Amino acid sequence: MTSSSATTDTPSLISALDRLAVFGWPLVRIITGLLLIPHGAQKLFGWFGGHGLTATGQFFESTLGMSPGLLWAGLAGAVEVFGGLALVLGLLTRPAALAVAVLMLVALTVHLPQGFFWTEGGIEFPLMWGVLALALFLRGGGAYSLDAKLGLRV
Repeated sequence: MTSSSATTDTPSLISALDRLAVFGWPLVRIITGLLLIPHGAQKLFGWFGGHGLTATGQFFESTLGMSPGLLWAGLAGAVEVFGGLALVLGLLTRPAALAVAVLMLVALTVHLPQGFFWTEGGIEFPLMWGVLALALFLRGGGAYSLDAKLGLRV
């Protein structure tokens, strides 16, 4: 490749990336929601190798000291399933993202004693989910969301 073709290829690549940039935030919003949903389904329904609401509630109460455990497990699972679905759709994005951010703040306190790395039960993933949720809360659903289509400014 000659230097002249490299200079003409680079601007066209940058130009193509600039045109695709509008899909960046919707991609973050949708994938964040899609990846949260199974975690809630584990808690609520026992799907994907989870233990279901009763056992998760017992864990929340006996191990985490969160009483009543069934209530807290149900709330955590509901935020992950329904908040995740809201993020996927871009419907009530800011309230859903705020609920996820608060949930992850609580999760950070639970995982903090195990250190940083998720492989040791640490804060790595709750921190990542919390920061993503905070960014989505600040940004909102964006142009490619049901919020925008319905004219919701929440």
